[in-house]
Amino acid sequence: MLDFYMRAEAFVLQGQSIRYGDRLLTHADLAEIRKGRQEWQIIVGQQSDGGRRPRFAVADFGGRT
Repeated sequence: MLDFYMRAEAFVLQGQSIRYGDRLLTHADLAEIRKGRQEWQIIVGQQSDGGRRPRFAVADFGGRT
């Protein structure tokens, strides 16, 4: 998925807009593609480090100091 998002981002950066007179038509939303790429970069990063980073935190309300 990360590769897919990276290819999509590069494709959009090469020009995905068409002008018809004074109207501009854009085929893709670069901001959404970048958001998806960033999410997948986090997932891939977590997988590549063997899952050592916790995906959640545990609170201790036991009152011990």
